[in-house]
Amino acid sequence: MSIRLPFHNYRHQVRALVIKELRQIMRDRQLIFLLFFMPVLQLFLYGFALSPEVEHLRLGVIDNASSPISRQIVAALVNNGVFDLNPSGGTQATLSKKVEDGRLEAGIIMPPDLERVVKQGGPGTIQVLLDGVDANTAGIAYGFISQIVATFNRELVTGSQISRELVSPQITFAYNPGLISSWFFVPGVIALVLNLVSTLVSSAAVIREKDSGTLEQLLMTPVSSLQILLAKIIPLSILLMITVMVCLLVSTFVFHVPFRGSFFLFLFVSFLAILVGISIGIALAAFSQNQRQSLLTSFFVNLPVIQLSGAVAPLESIPELFQWISLLDPLRYYVNCVRAIILKGAGLEAIWPDVLALTAFAIILLTLSTSKFGRQLA
Repeated sequence: MSIRLPFHNYRHQVRALVIKELRQIMRDRQLIFLLFFMPVLQLFLYGFALSPEVEHLRLGVIDNASSPISRQIVAALVNNGVFDLNPSGGTQATLSKKVEDGRLEAGIIMPPDLERVVKQGGPGTIQVLLDGVDANTAGIAYGFISQIVATFNRELVTGSQISRELVSPQITFAYNPGLISSWFFVPGVIALVLNLVSTLVSSAAVIREKDSGTLEQLLMTPVSSLQILLAKIIPLSILLMITVMVCLLVSTFVFHVPFRGSFFLFLFVSFLAILVGISIGIALAAFSQNQRQSLLTSFFVNLPVIQLSGAVAPLESIPELFQWISLLDPLRYYVNCVRAIILKGAGLEAIWPDVLALTAFAIILLTLSTSKFGRQLA
């Protein structure tokens, strides 16, 4: 039962509850790990592991031609760092067996008449074997081999009109001139980590009170359910904002992701995302009976939220139906805001639709979760 109090008494009670909650969180080593160490660890892990760049693929070569041209092709394949030359076994059957067994990612077989055919102007054919179990790696290896062979072909056709290009495109990549993959993945990982941590920590903090029985003790004190919820939300929001800044420092100084936008706008949209995560966590705690049930349910909720957000893969790569469903995913809008602010230096005038959607999700989810939790306290 809530009691009407003057505003200064109400504020004093909320402040006392917030201080009590902060002290309790700082004494909980599990929550401290979730708040600070796990986000940084995940940022390092995902930031390095999610890179699509492939290097040091094992390449086996059987050079039946033993000619300058075949040696130049092999040198071009090895010198770029994508392929490392490995023993092939000496025969085509042995090379094929190694590719099939996964001991080599790629194998190349040069025909004996390669140089003679090339000098006569005919197309020289080389056989390429690729391990297709990992389709992504196989596709990248195929692209590199095709590109290197095409470049080598252009170098051979010198002195004729074929080598003269009628149209010479000049390509400029905006915002990421070097096409560094971490510049795309790390901002998305920041959003991913913030969503996971805010959901897990808020649900754990509420479930902890239910398991220990201190929630019932709070209900016996002259405070309202709104004050209890504010005491949960305010300290977690402060600590999670610190987590956001730590992640931003890691992305800047470890992954060298440039920060081009407004720092305060970044903090504002991060605060909205934190409110969304805390709302989901409070809702999970309201529907769960214990911490284990809350943890399992959070992963059931967070996995589709992450997959449909565009944090780890472009939304254009998923089926159109799921692209429409992703419009109901609040994390999608935060990912768009973070990438636009960090990489493009976008202001509020450019990202206001995403900020508006994120604000609506924060208000709606916070209202629903607190009302559900408040009914349980009544």
